[in-house]
Amino acid sequence: MAREGYAAVTYRAVAAKAEVTPGLVQYYFPTLDDLFTAAIRRRSEQNLKRLTTALEARPEEPLRVLWEYSQEESTSALTTEFLALGNHRKSIASEIAEVSEQIRRLQVAAIARHVPAGGIDLEGLSAPALLFLVTGVPKLIRLEEGVGLTATHKQVVRFFESFLDAAEPPALRPGPRRRRTAQQR
Repeated sequence: MAREGYAAVTYRAVAAKAEVTPGLVQYYFPTLDDLFTAAIRRRSEQNLKRLTTALEARPEEPLRVLWEYSQEESTSALTTEFLALGNHRKSIASEIAEVSEQIRRLQVAAIARHVPAGGIDLEGLSAPALLFLVTGVPKLIRLEEGVGLTATHKQVVRFFESFLDAAEPPALRPGPRRRRTAQQR
């Protein structure tokens, strides 16, 4: 799916990759939507666990955790394919929305707990709006990079890095400064 797109997913292709018969795949997943739904749920559980662990390990910097999480998540061609699939199949779209809302609630809660304690001046920017910016910008950057558009990306990343440093000063963070990705430099 990541290499050839969701249209290339067939019982035969999945069976070949799993080294089982197509009939066995179809036995456990009567429709391809069942297969896609199972894959979305599994990936979402993995992402939720990874995000929860990161937020628990670094509770003093939820914005930076969410920024980094969104950069890693958005690099996945698989995520893009699931979103494209969701545009064409309502059952998949509803599954994506359900698991995404669960993750978004966790993210908003992490920001809401931190914002008052950190004294961040958001000038009326709500925690959900801030979340959307911090997690949406990396996704949009990756989508644009996927088609070769990179104008303004470095400036936007520098702005957000400066914002994150002001909102969550390095002096408040324990340990060494987190390594920046090539995109952030």
